[in-house]
Amino acid sequence: MQTATLQPAAVRDVWRLLSQISDPEIPVLTITDLGMVRSVEHGEDGWHIGFTPTYSGCPATEFLLAAIREAMEGAALSPVHIKLVLHPAWTTDWMSSEAKTRLREYGISPPQGHACHATVAAQVTCPRCGSEHTSLISEFGSTACKALYRCNTCREPFDYFKCI
Repeated sequence: MQTATLQPAAVRDVWRLLSQISDPEIPVLTITDLGMVRSVEHGEDGWHIGFTPTYSGCPATEFLLAAIREAMEGAALSPVHIKLVLHPAWTTDWMSSEAKTRLREYGISPPQGHACHATVAAQVTCPRCGSEHTSLISEFGSTACKALYRCNTCREPFDYFKCI
């Protein structure tokens, strides 16, 4: 995870480069917004990037690994070595607050609460009208990480990004 400690300029440049890679399922979010990039280091044998997929069976993982390689090579930052970091497992707690705001603006209710208390949320806010008067339609939405809700105020259906 990127920290506030002093980093060489090249490492900050790599973080900025990676922050331009969008999630293919939710294009308003990037892999750094989601906290999927766990580390960026430069060693004698090239660049080392720690990457945690949102879940171990995520169909976008190979696409994202290729996008990282392509971005790094396109910026003449190679060789690049990507290490899949599966422990600890990814959690919605790693999402930035800006990511949660963009989710809401995109029409997806962001995770509410913390992953350690993960259940389908009892009080989910409608991303369209802001009402908390919502109903669960299905625990599974357009992807496994989302649940389908309906707002009882504006009557619109919407996805809720579950705490994972």
